[in-house]
Amino acid sequence: MNTPSERVTSRIGLALAVTFTLCFVTGLISHLIQHPPSWFGWPSRPVWLYRVTQGTHVISGIASIPLLLAKLWSVYPKLFERPVIRSLPHALERLSILLLSAAAFFELVTGLFNVAQNYPWTFYFPQVHYAVAWVAIGSILVHVAVKLPIVRRSLTRRPDPSRRAFLRTTWLAAGVGVVATAGATVPSLRGVSGLSWRSDKGPQGLPVNRTAAAAGVLGAVNDPGWRLSVVTPNGTKVYSLEELRALPRTSAELPIACVEGWSESARWSGVSLPELLRHAGSTPGAPVRVFSLEKAGLYGISDLPGEHTADDLTLLALELNGEVLDADHGFPCRIIAPNRPGVLQTKWVTRLETL
Repeated sequence: MNTPSERVTSRIGLALAVTFTLCFVTGLISHLIQHPPSWFGWPSRPVWLYRVTQGTHVISGIASIPLLLAKLWSVYPKLFERPVIRSLPHALERLSILLLSAAAFFELVTGLFNVAQNYPWTFYFPQVHYAVAWVAIGSILVHVAVKLPIVRRSLTRRPDPSRRAFLRTTWLAAGVGVVATAGATVPSLRGVSGLSWRSDKGPQGLPVNRTAAAAGVLGAVNDPGWRLSVVTPNGTKVYSLEELRALPRTSAELPIACVEGWSESARWSGVSLPELLRHAGSTPGAPVRVFSLEKAGLYGISDLPGEHTADDLTLLALELNGEVLDADHGFPCRIIAPNRPGVLQTKWVTRLETL
């Protein structure tokens, strides 16, 4: 006969499957944008799309934390049943649950540390987080397949009043967790998101993940001899900052959205990349490799696909919110491309090279 705990566990498990699937799919999108295989393409429009997908990734991960804890609480008596192993199928089922729990906890805990930009480990977070995500989603699919008959039976019956109170508490905890943190990416919630990890506090009203001092480029960005080199099949053209400022100017309201889930819109002004490429003797639409003055960072070099180099809203930005770029925001110039992760919006640009 169906037990009340099974009915509660089934409902929480279904919600957890939804949040984890959302988290996995949006995380996969972010990974593919940053490490694109030959078959993958990501559009430059709408400009807010990555802001939504990565915000959804982090918000669904936050919502999964109370759901996972509640699910484990609802089944913990079964973890101590005796005998521990009754048969080979039973052993495989318990092993799959252990793998699922470990992978899920790893993803949520490391994701939470990443949001806080705190890395108390030695491994490279993006690669390991991505690999374990496949283990977690695979374990969830296997678990759902094994438990599907129980889930179907459970969802046809209502839990008793005490279990309904537990469910309400679980939904409330997940909702509070979302509202308390979602302001990092949902502007309308910033007034009530007390745990939001980013805000508009920063130079020129925009947050900064990596400062010029941390990147070791303060001396280089303030060097009067700084020049931008644009390398095309027709040769290399070199620009001073004054020459860049003399080119036709484009301004646009564009969001900057980071992989940690926070995002903020700002008014950027500079030279559109198609205009700069044409001025340098090239044709917009070719992939461009972007080089930063930062030499030691993982993102000192980035590649802009042709979709973005042909878009007039892809800017070599010189100003932010009507002011000359602060050094922490990429002075003398930086890339701001629509619908791109913040880690690929390369700062302190010194060289552009068509591929």
